Amino acid sequence: MAHCAIVGINWGDEGKGRMVDYLAESYDVIIRYQGGNNAGHTVVNELGEFKLHLLPSGIFRPEKINLLGAGTVIDLKSLCEEIDAVRAGGVSITPDNLKISNRAMMVLPFHPLQDKLEEIRLGKDSYGSTLRGISPIYGDKYMKKALQMGDLLHPEALEKHLKKLIDWKNAVFSQAYGQPPISFEETMDWISTYGSRLIPHIVDAGELLEGAQDAGKNFLFEAQLGALRDIDYGIYPFTSSSSPLAAYAPCGCGFPSAKVDRVVGVVKAYSTCVGEGPFVGELSGDAASALREAGHEYGAATGRPRRVAWLDLVATRYGVKLQGATELAFTKLDVLSYLDEIPVCVAYEVNGKRVDRFPYTPELDAAQPVYETLPGWKCDISGCRAFDQLPKAARDYVLFAEKALGCKFTFVSVGAERDQLIIR
Repeated sequence: MAHCAIVGINWGDEGKGRMVDYLAESYDVIIRYQGGNNAGHTVVNELGEFKLHLLPSGIFRPEKINLLGAGTVIDLKSLCEEIDAVRAGGVSITPDNLKISNRAMMVLPFHPLQDKLEEIRLGKDSYGSTLRGISPIYGDKYMKKALQMGDLLHPEALEKHLKKLIDWKNAVFSQAYGQPPISFEETMDWISTYGSRLIPHIVDAGELLEGAQDAGKNFLFEAQLGALRDIDYGIYPFTSSSSPLAAYAPCGCGFPSAKVDRVVGVVKAYSTCVGEGPFVGELSGDAASALREAGHEYGAATGRPRRVAWLDLVATRYGVKLQGATELAFTKLDVLSYLDEIPVCVAYEVNGKRVDRFPYTPELDAAQPVYETLPGWKCDISGCRAFDQLPKAARDYVLFAEKALGCKFTFVSVGAERDQLIIR
């Protein structure tokens, strides 16, 4: 029995969903352990293309158990709509294959509103939030004021708790944002409408996972975003409000005594970023447009154009260490096939000094990329299924990155389809 975490090494959008979809066949329980519907995992399989936001990417394998763990935050309406959309694509979703921890937090309608109002208040200093209410709900969690999914099973306690929460929120909304009061009745109706649909899925995740582990089942932990968005070790304050690190998976799943034995870190063959914050080597103009269009780099959750750059080995090496990666997956290598030459950021220059370690966030504003240029391969590699089928320049690109990162690329993705994957 071995438990595996699939995690992002960089800023997010690395292609974790396609790796979870692929590896889920070998695992019994697939678990999202943090974040909410600000995630955007794109999965392409025999049923079509799906954009997941809350649902674990193992949902396409009906014999598997999929769990939204205690560390996640659940927008009731968004989850109901996502379930309906995925079911419409021919996927079976029932209380048998989708379960929700009773300790996961509930995103209420005023959380996205607060998110939006705060971004407006910040103006040019905004964080580039996805406006899904993620920061406000995690803030409420640590202020000990949020509602948990298990409260849906205890209506009287829920109403009492909600009244206290709304009283507090109305004080914040009126003083900080000049907003009219939140209606308790409307919020309660919203919870009843969508929460009633999710009640059959709510479980004690600790009991579920302990029983599964005792039965010899193995777990696949799925993170959202990437190491550089971690609340503690990322480019703070331009981070998420939770921890996407593999080390958090046991706590976030709802069974803290679980052990992560294998960590597959996912790295895109070039760099992308959604949201604000420092992004060393960010491309602009025609170079940015060409790379963005080649990779279809638009946020799955927001639709926003992603910021793009060449592969950044300084940031990636830092992410590999944060995640404790035991192996790596290199995604979207095929996207670079249009280039004659491919720049790779191998170091930073900060105030005239060459730097190989990822700096503390304020120092990133002064960092300039130091590039080495590798030859391109200028041919379609999407049909390759073995490493030695790749052109030499493509193999050299992978091996160059692998040596710099000190961790093997076990998987190399050459397309979005489930089978467009080279296993080394």
